Amino acid sequence: MAVGRNRLHSNKRFAARYNKTVCNLGGAIRRFNGGDNMTGHDQRSWKLHIRKDNLKFSAAHMTVFPDGSKESLHGHNYEVTLEVELTAPTLAQMLSYAAFKQALRSVCDSWDEKVLLAGANPWFILLPGPEGEYNFRLCGKRYVLPMDEVAILDVDNITVENLTQLFFERFWHVLTQDQAVSWRERILAARLRIDESRGQGATYSVRFNR
Repeated sequence: MAVGRNRLHSNKRFAARYNKTVCNLGGAIRRFNGGDNMTGHDQRSWKLHIRKDNLKFSAAHMTVFPDGSKESLHGHNYEVTLEVELTAPTLAQMLSYAAFKQALRSVCDSWDEKVLLAGANPWFILLPGPEGEYNFRLCGKRYVLPMDEVAILDVDNITVENLTQLFFERFWHVLTQDQAVSWRERILAARLRIDESRGQGATYSVRFNR
C-alpha cells in the first residue's frame, strides 16, 4: 500500500507541474496574440531598412579646418543606408521599396565620380577661367578642374555630417515628386546614414510633426 500511496502523490505532483506549465504557456500565447499586455496605449513601430550594393558613390573632397588649413584632395567610396519608420504596414498605407531606391540612386548618380566642393566655405574663392574649366582657390591653393567633374554643394564644408543632411534633403525632394502618395502621412521618421569607410560615417535623422 505504501507503494500505491507514493505513486499517487507522485502523480499529483506531476499533474500540478503540468497544469502550471500549461497555464504559463497559455498566458504567453495570449500575450503574443495581442492579449494581456497589448493594451491601447502600447507604442508600436515598423521600419524599412534599405542598403544595397548599388547605393554608393565615389567622390573626392577636401575638408577645411577652423584654422584655415585643409586636407589634401582625396576620395572615398561612400555607402548609403536608409531607415524609414512607418505609421502602419497596412495594404492602404503600403510604400514601395522601389520608390525609395530610385530616389536614393538618383542622388548617388549626381555625386558619383565628382569632386565635391563647398560653395559656402569662407576659404573658397572662385577664379575666372576658360570655358569648360573650373578655377578656384581653397585655403590659398589654386586648382583647375574640368567643369563636368565638379559638384558645388551649398554647404560650408565637405564633411560626412554635412553630406548626410544634404543627401537626405535631395533624396526627399526627388521622392516626394510623386504627389499621388501622401508621404508625410505614411512616414513617421527617417534616418539616412553615409559611411565613408568601414566603421566611419554619420547619420542624419528627421522626425516629422504629426
